[in-house]
Amino acid sequence: MDAVTLTITTLPGIPLVEPGDDLVQLMMDGLAAGGLNLQAGDVLVVTSKIVSKSEGRLVRLAAVKPGARAEAVAAEVGKDPRIVELILSESRSISRQAPNVLITEHRLGFISANAGIDQSNVPGYSEYVLLLPVDPDASARRLREQLRERTGVEVGIIISDSHGRPFRVGTVGVAIGVAGLPAVLDLRGQPDLFGRELRISMQGYADMIASTAQLVSGEGAEGLPVTLVRGLRFPAVDGSARDLQRDPDHDLYR
Repeated sequence: MDAVTLTITTLPGIPLVEPGDDLVQLMMDGLAAGGLNLQAGDVLVVTSKIVSKSEGRLVRLAAVKPGARAEAVAAEVGKDPRIVELILSESRSISRQAPNVLITEHRLGFISANAGIDQSNVPGYSEYVLLLPVDPDASARRLREQLRERTGVEVGIIISDSHGRPFRVGTVGVAIGVAGLPAVLDLRGQPDLFGRELRISMQGYADMIASTAQLVSGEGAEGLPVTLVRGLRFPAVDGSARDLQRDPDHDLYR
């Protein structure tokens, strides 16, 4: 097999995003500032935070009235009842709870701490919280379509978030929105180096790309929310982040 060269480049100059901002224009400005032109097969990894901000998913805590269930859960886990109310409203169920820990099944289907609700890199963080996009797959499709309309280039889009993992320390980047590339690569049926047929191998392809991008985008004060990944080789499959969700009947940890 030929050698593969992969480049991972953050786009410079992306400003703090406000509700209603044109993310595609901001990305095109970032490409221009970095002296970059999009190429067919490129993948742009966009953090969920700037997508949420542009879509107006900031919530003012003073406007949240917690219900009885939120008050009870908040007392058990030691969290702000208003934030717990939002967590419950964004969740299907509680997976685990303990002091200072609230892990839920998000309405989008994945398991995450606090339903992905965050206060980091949020202006007025003591007064506001940021919810995940309503439909990250739809957001990824819109970004991809608008980029194609403005540049004529077909690219892949991943909307990323940071998740923890059972039995492992530290967060990794995961894909919560996907468009223009496969979310999962099914390797079953392919041979290994010795001709043995792979029977269970499936790659969380979009998650792998999201985590790769996080190596350079960071999670703190870096201010680098868009990453260009170039050099990937993937089949022409238009996947969805939903493809990454394990069937509940096969989930041993719920």
